[in-house]
Amino acid sequence: MDAFTAGLLQRIKATETDLTRARETGDDFLADVEQEELDDLHRLAAEHGVEVGAASV
Repeated sequence: MDAFTAGLLQRIKATETDLTRARETGDDFLADVEQEELDDLHRLAAEHGVEVGAASV
């Protein structure tokens, strides 16, 4: 796995964690921001042929 792929997958995992935390605390604005970031990261992964695990939100 190259550095780009590893970094992208790490960012996705961190963003998923932040999204979960925002939802659990009821912070709707932050949840929206994190969801948009996650959507962007998934799009970037797809554009570069990076498979994201099924555990992703």
